[in-house]
Amino acid sequence: MRSIESCRPQRSRRAPSAALRVLLQPCPPLALLAVAALAVLAAPVQAAEASKAPQGDVLTLGAGVAFGPRYSGSDQNRTGLGLTFDYAASNGFFIGTTRGAGYGGHAGKIDYSVALGYREGRRDSNQSSFMGRTGSDYLRGMGEIKGSATALLGLGYTVTDWLRLGLQAEVPLSQRDNGSALHFGASSPFYSSGSDELTLGLTGSWGNRKYVQTYYGVTAAQSDASGFRQYTAKSGIYAYTLQLGWKHKFDANWSLMASAGAMQLAGDAGNSPIVKRKTAPMGSVFITYSY
Repeated sequence: MRSIESCRPQRSRRAPSAALRVLLQPCPPLALLAVAALAVLAAPVQAAEASKAPQGDVLTLGAGVAFGPRYSGSDQNRTGLGLTFDYAASNGFFIGTTRGAGYGGHAGKIDYSVALGYREGRRDSNQSSFMGRTGSDYLRGMGEIKGSATALLGLGYTVTDWLRLGLQAEVPLSQRDNGSALHFGASSPFYSSGSDELTLGLTGSWGNRKYVQTYYGVTAAQSDASGFRQYTAKSGIYAYTLQLGWKHKFDANWSLMASAGAMQLAGDAGNSPIVKRKTAPMGSVFITYSY
């Protein structure tokens, strides 16, 4: 769930982890309002924060550096600056760069969310920006995969204080031929002190036939243009992601958010001819201010 916030009427100064707003996002799909996509790519798990209800309106702003592959399966990395913001209202409404715009709530140990987001596309040539290099000349001839608006439907269950299960459906509203994905995982805030919190999470990602073919397959036309052998990818689990998140609070407003992890491609995705590296590292460091 890309951070599901519930609603309570009391006000609090506690700030949610705006820079760590992605529990189930092994690929870099969500960067609403065209703010640094790298902030999304490297956002770690934050299930503990997702299950904590903000007890008042909270706005979080942040900036930092993020690191990850240029595209899923690339052996080239990108490092760049990232900007993030997140607004969580006490009535359940939220909007942010890593979880889109939507509504979330909870009923007992169950939490849920419905949001509008954006899935990043892919280019077949090197592209440079302050967010780092994206795309790759290695994919030349594969053509551009356009980004798509997505509906994000999330459901979570807090088993105990140290274990949370999550499920999220990612359905394209535009560029529907890009396909749909389902992310499922578990996370644990296994260490917490007055100023520090560590969270470990494992996520699996399943894609339907259109999704896996779009991002990992090679059509006959693409094969002729690129030189890659034709490859048909079927639906199935395409990736596993393991991530460690660290949050350090300097005071009631300022925090350091850091993450480190890796994504392992699996199934037809891992065997794709465009994949040069099945296991890719990713990470980020952000400073955030919440009020």
